[in-house]
Amino acid sequence: QVRLQESGGGSAQTGGSLTLSCAASGDEYSSRHIGWWRQARGKDREGVASITTTTGSPYYSESVKGRFTISHDVAKRTAYLQMGALKPEDTGMYYCAAAPSYGSWLRQPSTNWGQGTQVTVST
Repeated sequence: QVRLQESGGGSAQTGGSLTLSCAASGDEYSSRHIGWWRQARGKDREGVASITTTTGSPYYSESVKGRFTISHDVAKRTAYLQMGALKPEDTGMYYCAAAPSYGSWLRQPSTNWGQGTQVTVST
């Protein structure tokens, strides 16, 4: 079992930036891959960015590539998502999720989710 504690988020204007963080505790194997899914109103949940903690390899959706940067502090077991050049379509609830691998993360793990944090981007 992994516990994920999220922080950050909030409101920003178009073109602005925000940073999310996600601190993991508990089973290390189940949190070898960690990242964020976002849920916008009326849309399917989208995996926007994730990282393999053992290698530092990042993965991004096309919608955020070049604007968002994910990183991971091994000692703190904390992932960070720096969101830049924000757009109104980035608005939504962002959920941190952890899984043993990128593949299992992509399939949306059944457990190991953070509580979610709201990001709102205004024009």
